[in-house]
Amino acid sequence: MDALQNVLAVIVVLGLLITFHEFGHFWVARRCGVKVLRFSVGFGKPLWSRRDRHGTEFALAAIPLGGYVKMLDEREGPVDPAEREHAFNRKSVWARIAIVAAGPIANLLLAVVAYWALFVYGTTTVAPVVGAVVPGSPAAEGGLRQGQEIVSVQGEPTPSWNDVNLQLIAAIGADGALSVTTRERADGPTTDHRVPVSGWLVRQDPPQPLATLGVVPFRPTAPAVLGQVLEGGPAAKAGLQPGDRLLRVDGRELDDWAGFVEAVRAHPGQPLEVTLSRDGETRTQTLTPDVREADDGARIGYVGAASERVEWPAQYRREIRYGPLAAVGQALDKTGEMTWLTADSIRKMVVGWISPSNLSGPITIARIAGDSARSGVETFIGFLAYLSISLGVLNLLPIPVLDGGHLVYYLIELVRGRPVSENAQAMGLKIGVALVGCLMVMALYFDLMRL
Repeated sequence: MDALQNVLAVIVVLGLLITFHEFGHFWVARRCGVKVLRFSVGFGKPLWSRRDRHGTEFALAAIPLGGYVKMLDEREGPVDPAEREHAFNRKSVWARIAIVAAGPIANLLLAVVAYWALFVYGTTTVAPVVGAVVPGSPAAEGGLRQGQEIVSVQGEPTPSWNDVNLQLIAAIGADGALSVTTRERADGPTTDHRVPVSGWLVRQDPPQPLATLGVVPFRPTAPAVLGQVLEGGPAAKAGLQPGDRLLRVDGRELDDWAGFVEAVRAHPGQPLEVTLSRDGETRTQTLTPDVREADDGARIGYVGAASERVEWPAQYRREIRYGPLAAVGQALDKTGEMTWLTADSIRKMVVGWISPSNLSGPITIARIAGDSARSGVETFIGFLAYLSISLGVLNLLPIPVLDGGHLVYYLIELVRGRPVSENAQAMGLKIGVALVGCLMVMALYFDLMRL
């Protein structure tokens, strides 16, 4: 069922992003007087198509991993003399720049709309309160303490742990110190900290900003009560059920859910004797955790179970909501921030500060799309906005075959006063196809390695 949901979610996400991207090209081309021959969402054989009064064919194709807008162009075939004025290659260089740039810009505008909707609708986040500081860590050296709320990192507000992580990721490569501001209570004064770092998170695979900083987020104590048991998982096979109160593991008393998690993770593939209480009766079940690989490569146990839901105290909850007008500015700021973070991450990957294993292909995108859809509308829209920004930025890379490569050609044409030669463009196309192909193969390889 999860696999089907993942497939449906990624089709919806990619369908929306591709449609908006190609519509950007299409809309501006029409405004510039260029005849559009085909608007296709997807590649391959069309599953559905129709023509409008302008002669444009709108098609939905079988492979939903891209799309294209085919325009009248003398370089691609004979053009009726009566229609030459509507050919793409006959338009001014500024018109061609506008048409090519419109696709990525449409993706960024979609992100603005998505973030605006989130800010107007309102979201509830958990305040980033420090639960513990690892002795001797950068956070400890910077003076951070248990109970403090992190209100900003590097001068940027951090109303949630997600924002803290984003700012720490954005600082990859930093030397000297990170600026972290905290407060003891919501209405209390703030304290500025200088957290010493050197080569922050460089070549860490994958980046673990909070663990490297030495900060453990605060979480309310969860009782050792099963709230969810994954069908077919080790816990279900052992006969555990939602509502079971876990008393002991291998004779060791359990005070909370964390104790159970610790025991499971420490015994991958090893049977555990779990004593539990169900309907007033005490019983013992044998539970054998599956073996999984943690982010650091260590083998850990996994049983496919979650604790009973715990409500966060009101003082730890933060509601983020703006009026329709104020939300516009916030959405623009958020889109700008995420655009810069995406572009800067690509730069750091090129110089070797971020591992290429962080590339994500269709499998990872499908999994995250499915997870975000199951987590609720807010998470799904946030993921849609982030992926739309990523698609826009990636298409602006100066690689022939991408929009950014075409823009480079047109900028050269502006400077030289004449187009780049057909031979040079053909050579660039071959190089671009090879580069994009290599990136796709790498992304798919890392996808498979994550399974």
